[in-house]
Amino acid sequence: MPFGKCKIYSDGSHYIAIPHIPRKKRPRKPIKEEKIVVKEPVDDEFEPVKKSPVQKSMFSAESLLTPLTADEEKAYAEFIDYVNNLNQKPAEKPEIERTVTHRELFEELYEKSKGKSRNERKRIILSQMEPYFQDKEKAKMFVDSQFERKRKNMVYRRIRLFRKVNLQQFNYFCTFTYSDEKHTEESFRKKLTNCLSLLSSRKQWKYIGVWERSPEKKRLHFHGIFYIPDGTMQGELKEIADYSPIKGKVQYTVQNTYFNEKFGRSDFEEIGSPAFLGQCVAYLVKYLEKTGEKLVYSKGLPQYFVSDILDDDIVCTMGADNQKLLLFDDFKCFDEGTYMGQVSKEVIAQMPKEN
Repeated sequence: MPFGKCKIYSDGSHYIAIPHIPRKKRPRKPIKEEKIVVKEPVDDEFEPVKKSPVQKSMFSAESLLTPLTADEEKAYAEFIDYVNNLNQKPAEKPEIERTVTHRELFEELYEKSKGKSRNERKRIILSQMEPYFQDKEKAKMFVDSQFERKRKNMVYRRIRLFRKVNLQQFNYFCTFTYSDEKHTEESFRKKLTNCLSLLSSRKQWKYIGVWERSPEKKRLHFHGIFYIPDGTMQGELKEIADYSPIKGKVQYTVQNTYFNEKFGRSDFEEIGSPAFLGQCVAYLVKYLEKTGEKLVYSKGLPQYFVSDILDDDIVCTMGADNQKLLLFDDFKCFDEGTYMGQVSKEVIAQMPKEN
């Protein structure tokens, strides 16, 4: 019995089909989350006791033996007030109250603790969320569940990345850096995002990338794998020699004149083998997991293509409850009953896509 409208993806070695199972769509009920009131100090409005501009040396033992003038008496009185203020309890910082949910507060604390180890991060978040729960055990259960949610989301994002990569072709690994003379960090992020979006829609560029900061200077970069069709390269690629302070020697890099002129610096490295593509994807995954940055995808990068599958093209069932189908490497592709050919990159390009 053939399977119609299967969603098919590649795990890098084999094609796997997910049969279409009709399900009734049920509207999701909105989840009502408990609101809590968070109190926070307002640092901007807090003003500590101002120090007196009077120098203590004006009131040494020798100077006090001589009669004081009216101005000196006034300055002395100000100095005594200043000393008395030092012994007073400092004014308390004013606080503001705001209403958030437990999950919103968790997301704020999770972002603030970025860069710390998982255990240290969990300890910090738990200590700051305990006052908003009835007891420590409930607070711990909530924080553990949110960390598990973050872990699952990371797994799903990684799976989605590999499925998209395995259905595409990529020919360049690129890095873009801005010059202070041309951009601020904000304008660089905005202008480069817009530039790549236009190249994707007008020149059919495809890319997957991530924003990253350098370890020492914390300078913003963009790394990505690109598919640049023949004849659509902007500017010229030129080999340029420059000194690398990290490696301590002169190195040769291929840079693009168009992106150098618009932003500051660009590095283009040709992807010549599946092994190097795997290294590039691993590089993106590292920053995806390390910093929590979201990946940037161009339009037209699906996870699946859709095809009818014949019984003869199925090796076996697999996965949870045997719901997936492992396919032969030369299976036949059908679009609504029309034979499109044996699976290949050219045939996949003609098939319907889904995410």
